[in-house]
Amino acid sequence: MLNDTMTAGQELAWQETALCRQAGPEFFFPAPGSSTREAKQLCGACEQRTACLEYALAHDERFGVWGGLSEKERFALQRTRQG
Repeated sequence: MLNDTMTAGQELAWQETALCRQAGPEFFFPAPGSSTREAKQLCGACEQRTACLEYALAHDERFGVWGGLSEKERFALQRTRQG
């Protein structure tokens, strides 16, 4: 969620230098049953991985690879964070 002092542009500033800008969306949103390995490898090399993951968790992104985690992995992480 945006706090009172952060604009939407500031919240998404990490995207400007993220490695995913070099790949198309189909790379991070593969067809059901397709591998996410390559997307996760690219995320692993990205300096913005943590910001991307935090954004996905805060906005309940339900599809695709965000911050190096698949939908199921993010759901599991959210469950562990909630206690």
